[in-house]
Amino acid sequence: MASMRAQQPPRIFFIPFMTPGHLIPMLDIAKLFARRGVAASIITTPGNEPFVRPTIDSFNAAANSITIDLVLIPFPPSVHHLLPNGKENLASIPSSDYLSFFHAFTALKGPFSEFILGARPDCVISDAMFAWTADTAAALGVPRLAFYGPGIFVHCVNESLEGQLPRLKSWSDSEPFVVEGLPLHIRMTKREVSAQLSDFTINMLREGEDKSYGVIVNSFYELERDFADHYRRKPGRRAYYVGPASLSNRRQEINEGVTNSTTEWLDSKERDSVLYVSFGSLNEFSDEQLRELAVGLENSGHNFVWAVKNSKREDQELLPTGFEERVKGTGLVIRGWAPQVAILNHPAVGGFLTHCGWNSTLESVCAGVPMVTWPVEYDQFLNEKLITEILQIGVRIERKGKEVVKAEEITEAVKDVMGEEKEAGERRERVRVHAAMAKAAVEEGGSSYRDVDRLVDDISALGNGEPFHK
Repeated sequence: MASMRAQQPPRIFFIPFMTPGHLIPMLDIAKLFARRGVAASIITTPGNEPFVRPTIDSFNAAANSITIDLVLIPFPPSVHHLLPNGKENLASIPSSDYLSFFHAFTALKGPFSEFILGARPDCVISDAMFAWTADTAAALGVPRLAFYGPGIFVHCVNESLEGQLPRLKSWSDSEPFVVEGLPLHIRMTKREVSAQLSDFTINMLREGEDKSYGVIVNSFYELERDFADHYRRKPGRRAYYVGPASLSNRRQEINEGVTNSTTEWLDSKERDSVLYVSFGSLNEFSDEQLRELAVGLENSGHNFVWAVKNSKREDQELLPTGFEERVKGTGLVIRGWAPQVAILNHPAVGGFLTHCGWNSTLESVCAGVPMVTWPVEYDQFLNEKLITEILQIGVRIERKGKEVVKAEEITEAVKDVMGEEKEAGERRERVRVHAAMAKAAVEEGGSSYRDVDRLVDDISALGNGEPFHK
């Protein structure tokens, strides 16, 4: 990293999409680069300040002369009517308002571009959804890297699916088909294909990536080796694997938000005896589905911690009458936000019932915790395939389309993951091996550590006048 140290540190702008699943890893990635001496700035809107300010302030307070700047750029007044109740984050609005939000989101191109052009950073790392930042960076002659929320496996599958989309439209929802051109045999159904794969979205993301210097991935090479190699085979492609970014957090950051009652409850349980249950910040279940889930957990006979998302409805009405009283001692219900990383890393936790969001998947891998998989939308179905078929560190809950998943299927999958059978033990051993690889990847000399250094050196070299080739 001599090139960086011989001059002013490079200035990198990080521009995350406005949802926790993208904001959180982008913040963690910014920390990685700030610790290498990079001048890091997070660019977002004022309505997202509550989501990012505490993390930035906590990092800056603990760092020695290292800081991350926060730049707030408001939505133009012309789209304020498209932001329900002034909310500027997908986690704060109902799914019925998502389309209006995305229309408002496109209006940020002008003010964001104007700021970037005036501030003249050395590099822009932006969410793939901000595809237009590739043109803005090109106008400055600086590299732009695209950040995708999921890992490279999902990216490779979606890229391969692009050529099959015209045929896919005429196929049945449930008929399996093989995804072409991949290093491993992957079968999908039309129902599992991401809703993001519309012709418009494909063209926007592909054009943005084609104009970019490369991609930055919150994953580590050893986890997705076959697909990392597959992606890099196309000439001119650059990919930097810098994760799991959550491992950059210090122990005090991981434990923030953990209540004494939660800690005491977990401390009272035997090792690997508790199932953690959470479906992320965006997913919502029907009342009927929540009741089936409650019954399935109760009937499993295993200890569990269930993070129930806040709703406009009364939470108590969502659960069967007397449920919390019946499971008292074996089940703990947390309403609203839960300190997921801290819970997963507690010795008592031995399984994770998850929607298979990429952040949750990585956090479970890092904690060495096998998963019960229940994807709901988008890339989650592909993450499930990585978990259950490729890595073999999870068990799939049986589902039939969009029908309500019955308690029996939930109970069976929970018992499979939490049980003492040979298969369960082998699954636990595999995920612990991957946890060790994840930790090694981010340590000095590890694959992700080296990729952070490689990217900083590449940016610094460009700043020294070396030619910038796509």
